[in-house]
Amino acid sequence: MPTRRSVVAGSVALAALMPGGVQVEGAAPVAMTRHGPVRGYLDRDIKVFKGVRYGADTAARRFRPAVAPERWTGVVEATAYGAASPQASDEANPSEDCLFLNVWTPGLDDGGRRPVMVYVHGGAHANGSGSSPLYDGVALCRRGDVVVVTLNHRLNVFGYNGLGQLTGGVFAKSGSVGNLDLMLALEWVRDSIAAFGGDPDNVTVFGQSGGGAKLVTLMAMPSAAGLFHKVITMSGQHVTAMGPQHAELRMRAFLDHLGLTPERAGELATLPMGRLVEALSMDDPIEKGGIYFWSVMDHDTLPRHPFVPDAPKESAHIPMIIGNTHDEARAFTANDERNFSLTWDTVAAKLAPEFVVDLNAQYVVDWYRARFPQMSPVDVFFAAATCGRSRPGHLIQAQERARIGDRTWMYQLDFGSPVEPRLGAYHSFDIALAFDNCHQPTSKTGTGPEAIEVARRMSETFIAFARTGDPNNAAIPAWAPYDLERRSTMIFDVDTRSVDDPRGDERRLFQVAPFLKQGT
Repeated sequence: MPTRRSVVAGSVALAALMPGGVQVEGAAPVAMTRHGPVRGYLDRDIKVFKGVRYGADTAARRFRPAVAPERWTGVVEATAYGAASPQASDEANPSEDCLFLNVWTPGLDDGGRRPVMVYVHGGAHANGSGSSPLYDGVALCRRGDVVVVTLNHRLNVFGYNGLGQLTGGVFAKSGSVGNLDLMLALEWVRDSIAAFGGDPDNVTVFGQSGGGAKLVTLMAMPSAAGLFHKVITMSGQHVTAMGPQHAELRMRAFLDHLGLTPERAGELATLPMGRLVEALSMDDPIEKGGIYFWSVMDHDTLPRHPFVPDAPKESAHIPMIIGNTHDEARAFTANDERNFSLTWDTVAAKLAPEFVVDLNAQYVVDWYRARFPQMSPVDVFFAAATCGRSRPGHLIQAQERARIGDRTWMYQLDFGSPVEPRLGAYHSFDIALAFDNCHQPTSKTGTGPEAIEVARRMSETFIAFARTGDPNNAAIPAWAPYDLERRSTMIFDVDTRSVDDPRGDERRLFQVAPFLKQGT
């Protein structure tokens, strides 16, 4: 099988494998996957395998469901992250040959049947990879005796588009191939993770932002049933996917930008990868910003929206944690210095473009000013931007799940960045804490005692949930499932505590207007 790694002669490598398909040569553990053996390395006492192939090169199957790779016999080196999906960002080594995953485990094929925690990265549906230092699984493995998996999959137009609405045929599933990649990776976990000491019958998927959004979409896809057993979304506020008409409209605009007519849409499958990436910078034909490519509700692969008109009953039995951060919107707005010098005369005009619910910004400012007289115009801006942009989707998910059962817990991260206090508890700040990775260079948590303690509480809670389907553990106070009466929410902070309906007044203010995820 073509690979970018060196391959040891198959007969020699396989002869060296111990019964069970495991070998350790010094600091070089070897494990047998469903497709062939791979060699990783040791990081302290954790066995690490990076860049393990779970799917064949997608270049020849652009916009179509991926397939498993051909089997190999020689031991393939798995010591470096694989390529990321093509994207308009600075992610290293982009390629359509991007279906790779990474595994961290305390033991190999030892009958441990450890909980498996599969993380799906954020970056909307457009950017990112499973290779960030924040996602390193060593700390989680050492803390909780779990197996951690991260992965890459197709993104933006390569993973989600409206070509199926235009042409059908071999491209009928083009609106979901990125999610089908996730399913292919989860099939790999089901079939191979026991060799890495994991339990294929106890798989928790968790993801932040776009990663969480893809997971709630999988919860509404019948074909994904049985591939995971618990879900944690971190700021994954999707309640809607992209409708088929909007997907088609965007696809037509994308074709036009490339100088193609709808009749020539099939030529997209053979254009140079770089041309498609360059076109991602075009304006969206419907909403502000660059063109959106999200999961498409196509009445088939994705037969319904994730949380409209309700939570999918097919997933009601799956325990779920839904999380958000107190200052989500600061991740998108704190880089504009003008937002820190707002006055009562200027705040409404700056606030209005941040809303994704249709409320009058001046009315909202006046409401905050009357209700919270201690807040400054700057405080009002950041609070209302979060509650009018990022928070409604999480609340809808929790409410709809509560209506069909009691297997949902909600958290809010209030602990803010000690390194950059102006960011507060911004969108994505919970990643380093949940992975217990405060020490990683890209973390903004710092390594002070308060950050370390919040990270302990969050990571212990995620591990407990992965192990049992209930997040309660000795590191936090008692945490009741979310219901429509109490709306119990765990506040992760220096003083971690359970609060009923935090920010309830703000919830009621913004719930008077309907919410649709921007871009869908």
